[in-house]
Amino acid sequence: MQVIIQNRIYKMNRKEYEGLLKIAKEQVPYGVYGIEKDHYTELRNDRCKSATQLKNLIRQFKMQGFRVFSNKGVNHE
Repeated sequence: MQVIIQNRIYKMNRKEYEGLLKIAKEQVPYGVYGIEKDHYTELRNDRCKSATQLKNLIRQFKMQGFRVFSNKGVNHE
């Protein structure tokens, strides 16, 4: 599994990746924290201000064939 974090590429196994994804999930309360396609993953920090903005962002990534990891928490700014 190749994981991109802030323009750096890291190779890790699935268990390490899932642990890292859990940490990323905690850092983005309302927005997209990761995208995945094949054996490529990019951890992101895309915070959204509205449900419409979040839906549009998710839709854009899905149209490119990515699996999207996002939080739709209630406590957003």
